[in-house]
Amino acid sequence: MKNIKYLLLLAIFMLPCVAQAADKDSLRVTIFGDSYSTFEGYLTPDTNEVWYFAKGRKDNDVKQVEQTWWWQVKERMGWKVDRVNAYSGSTVCCTGYGKADYTPRAFITRMPNLGEPDIILVCAATNDSWAGAPIGEYKYGEWTKEELFSFRPAMAKMCWGLCSQYPKAKVLFILNSELKESINESVRTICKHYGIDLLELKDVDKQAGHPSVAGMKAIADQVVNYFKKKK
Repeated sequence: MKNIKYLLLLAIFMLPCVAQAADKDSLRVTIFGDSYSTFEGYLTPDTNEVWYFAKGRKDNDVKQVEQTWWWQVKERMGWKVDRVNAYSGSTVCCTGYGKADYTPRAFITRMPNLGEPDIILVCAATNDSWAGAPIGEYKYGEWTKEELFSFRPAMAKMCWGLCSQYPKAKVLFILNSELKESINESVRTICKHYGIDLLELKDVDKQAGHPSVAGMKAIADQVVNYFKKKK
């Protein structure tokens, strides 16, 4: 009986250690995105603009963080979220809507603030397409400040930065559906140049241009299927 009590006590004391060990073994994922990946109260930094709110929206049925695509992915894959650096309306390049200077929110500006992830999921280029940002020329180094107001040079700099600043991380670029073909082709070409895997989304249901509950699940399904096929 004493031995049984001892083993029970030992098991109870070991549970936290087992939990910590399992936690340490979990892959850490950073979400690097635009409005599609935002949710109130979950962004780093918390000053980033939000599109999905905890109180919900009248034009979209996503109301809970558990409904976001990235939450579903991390739950189904057993990952830990390092951070969600998403910013509503953000462009890869420095040109935003109405030709405004979007440098503060641009992906190339936010790129150094992605934590220490094992995996980086990049959901970008939607606003560059919607805002009609200049496409520019393919260029893979020595970018000028002016060139970074165009998509192709900025996209190349972002991909270069992801590879050089996070060399141990697996990077997946998730490309939205229904974008301009010039944007799609640029993303394909530049991702191939840097050896970054690309997932082109299909059949994503949207409300007000943003994934609905069904759309979020569709994105999550495609991301999870991508990683399961890689195993």
